[in-house]
Amino acid sequence: MTSTRQQPATPQAPLSFPRQLARTQRFTLGAPRGFSVSPDGERVVFVRSGSGSDRSHRLWVLDLPPGGTPVERLAADPAALLAGAEEELPPQERARRERSREGSGGIVTYAVDGAVELAAFALSGRLFAAELRAGTARELEVPGPVLDPRPSPDGRLVAYVAEGALRVVGADGSGDRELAVPEDGHVSYGLAEFIASEEMGRDRGYWWSPSADRLLVARVDDRPVRRWWIADPAHPEREPQRVGYPVAGTANAEVRLFLVDLDGARTEVRWDRERYPYLARVHWSAAGAPLLLVQTREQREQAFLAVDVESGTTSTVRAEADPAWLELHRGAPAWGPGGGLVRITDESGARVLAVGDDAWTGADLHVRAVLDVGADDVLVSASAGEAAAGPETGEIHVYRVSAAKGARRLSEGVGVHAAVRCGAVAVLVSARPGEPGSVARVLRDGEQVAVVASSAQRPVVSARVRLTEAGARRIPCAVLLPTGYEEGDGPLPVLMDPYGGPHGQRVVAAHNPYLTSQWFADQGFAVIVADGRGMPGRSPAWEKAILRDLTPTLDDQVEALLALAGRFPLDLDRVAVRGWSYGGYLAARAVLQRPDVFHAAVVGAPVADWRLYDTHYTERYLGTPQDDPEVYAAQSLLTDDGLTAPEGPARPMMIVHGLADDNVVVAHALRLSSALLAAGRPHEVLPLSGVTHMTPQEQVAENLLLLQVDFLKRALAVAG
Repeated sequence: MTSTRQQPATPQAPLSFPRQLARTQRFTLGAPRGFSVSPDGERVVFVRSGSGSDRSHRLWVLDLPPGGTPVERLAADPAALLAGAEEELPPQERARRERSREGSGGIVTYAVDGAVELAAFALSGRLFAAELRAGTARELEVPGPVLDPRPSPDGRLVAYVAEGALRVVGADGSGDRELAVPEDGHVSYGLAEFIASEEMGRDRGYWWSPSADRLLVARVDDRPVRRWWIADPAHPEREPQRVGYPVAGTANAEVRLFLVDLDGARTEVRWDRERYPYLARVHWSAAGAPLLLVQTREQREQAFLAVDVESGTTSTVRAEADPAWLELHRGAPAWGPGGGLVRITDESGARVLAVGDDAWTGADLHVRAVLDVGADDVLVSASAGEAAAGPETGEIHVYRVSAAKGARRLSEGVGVHAAVRCGAVAVLVSARPGEPGSVARVLRDGEQVAVVASSAQRPVVSARVRLTEAGARRIPCAVLLPTGYEEGDGPLPVLMDPYGGPHGQRVVAAHNPYLTSQWFADQGFAVIVADGRGMPGRSPAWEKAILRDLTPTLDDQVEALLALAGRFPLDLDRVAVRGWSYGGYLAARAVLQRPDVFHAAVVGAPVADWRLYDTHYTERYLGTPQDDPEVYAAQSLLTDDGLTAPEGPARPMMIVHGLADDNVVVAHALRLSSALLAAGRPHEVLPLSGVTHMTPQEQVAENLLLLQVDFLKRALAVAG
């Protein structure tokens, strides 16, 4: 007879750090993000999942009644809107999320009207709208799959893209119609091309006019782009995926721009596209004519253009040039106080905020982004510049900048701070070295009125990071030792844990970015994260020191390591390095070219041959393979003839790569392995079936960390 007596519950074992890191998506789940502030200052809108392990994000509203108590309420729940069905992402949406490195689900992005009273978003390729004052949400029945829905500024209409066509529908679901229809399967309207979303930071392809009577719409023709095939060898029954990949030195997609009226009439926006093929930024506000930022192919020249909305002609507001390259920045260009052009420029040798012809900041600040343009000031994100009183290693702050009062810091205390502002209300999000996660504070006229709740899990590991500078170049570094380490415990094997390349700052004054590094430290390593030349956040010269030569990114890892050895318990006879993407390239280059310093490497998704990476990123630093073949040969890990200048002795490598990666394709890892084999060099290859450039799968992400530790301990003869 089967007993029906209830057995006592068995206590669940606490999650290991690798499993917790994977399950919480690096502790981002449950944390509020994607903030919008209403112009009347009465609402803050954001997304947040239900818990620290729930991947489905919901839409929330924080009401800020004047003189009353802030109240949080749910505005849209994917579970209710989909009637409990699992979310099914169309391939186009999967591709968009891959470009933005978005691994969660539910309402991950949304757009609002000018008053922040209507929100639009897509779920399972279907269109939904939420009335934010009323707190109701419903589906709008339209053709799909729906991509990137955006309400008009007046809230009457919602534009969206389906099957490459830009469409518009009434906010009540009526009057759905096409505004721009693709001529064939190579053309799309209203979507960002691969290069724009992957490398330029432009993730959209259409923009509403402030008066809501027309739109600026990008037309993308990918016919010129080279086609690649990405197969999954673990499933030979599946057809390979055919993708357009603009590899260095080859053709990009053709991008044009049109003014499209609500009746479908359109006027092409004209500029010298042959000279300036890259449409990098579009800005359209009530402050002035639409603004375009266009760049030359080599990115050493750019023009800020104003658009005549009647004729489609453009006029140059300002042109810039740089002997290295011109960086793109979030939030710029825009029209500023007094009608001046807001931009971030390196013309003075420092990265400063300029409005019109005047620089509003100096060399003491390194301006990183424009966050908001107010009536008499500009809100910016900035770190310490070369002329700052102190290094403020890893800190990023928020400043109000005006012509009359200069730069005034809004954020307080050591940390990494970001903000969203509209009028008198701002949401200031702060992460600090000694505290897990981040805190989102709502400020009105600088005074705190609310804190947005977070459900993010508390990590089982606590990062004990020491921020410092190393060597003659004052390289920003973070050092992590095992928890409980004492001076008498002796020197430790070293793990260098860099990204090391452009756009990937790792040394930041926050807690959570070091959790994985601390976990590696707790396995018995001294872990060093170093941000050398080529990395952002310090000065234009620092970033541009890698023009045509990526060697400084490796040299600075060596300098940091040797300089820190006199201050920390580092065993220089046992030094490993691990990295992903550019960090994977750097790790492989370290053991191939500096085996006198590095004794083992974990090489994740490396760019092994720069001839196989994309146009916008690669050509900015190395030129083209046609014009600069010797540069490509010298900076790649391999050429058609084998490894590039390997040094002895050979050091062990673990090469890890996702077979479904469409950013750094697995051909890089396979060619590197073949070249290593031909040279008789020991290495291991770990192929990840079905994995892209991200590793969101829980079991894969967890076991990947465990396998790395096992490899590093074997390679460096670490006990335990």
